[in-house]
Amino acid sequence: MTEAVIVSTARTPLAKSWRGAFNMTHGATMGGRALSAAIERAHLDPAEIEDVIIGCANPEGATGRNIARQIALRAGCPVTTAGMTVNRFCSSGLQTIAMAAQRVLSGEGDVFAAGGVESISCVQNEMNKHMLNEDWILEHKPELYWPMLQTAEYVSKKYGISREQQDRYGVESQRRAAAARDAGKAWRKSSRRSKAASSPPAMRVSSRTAHQSRSS
Repeated sequence: MTEAVIVSTARTPLAKSWRGAFNMTHGATMGGRALSAAIERAHLDPAEIEDVIIGCANPEGATGRNIARQIALRAGCPVTTAGMTVNRFCSSGLQTIAMAAQRVLSGEGDVFAAGGVESISCVQNEMNKHMLNEDWILEHKPELYWPMLQTAEYVSKKYGISREQQDRYGVESQRRAAAARDAGKAWRKSSRRSKAASSPPAMRVSSRTAHQSRSS
């Protein structure tokens, strides 16, 4: 049976929002640098990648125009490499990895790149809010437009998920990750393949409202 495996990873450094080194860095620049590093670490020919699937919660502006396709080209992939942007909000990047694995398992292809990109700096305060809400949904299902924290509070109360349970789940996740690492099933933090991809930042310092973002 065909198996799907992750052969390499890369990410940009995690930094503060609203100020810092990436506050004027386009999504294609960040994502392209991370993807290029992942390709290099996997010793792949970029032309071998059949599709670049990128998750993005706010696919507009600096992360719009099918940002996945832009990232593919920015990473050195040929024009024959496809690109697909996926939006499932905060789980967008995770969804792309699942989709890539499914496509491998189904025999649709052999090599896919998957991940996520977001630029709070360049997009959040510049978003198009024209006709943002639909009237019927706003009247009958307004929770569809709830922010993340409000949704989390609701889910916690509805399903009786306590803070202690969440903490235990987090600890168990860390325990499993450590066990997998010790068993040789995951790369150690010191591994070359798990390091952040260095990227020359595009930064503007003009006020305390400057923004910063990351890509993974």
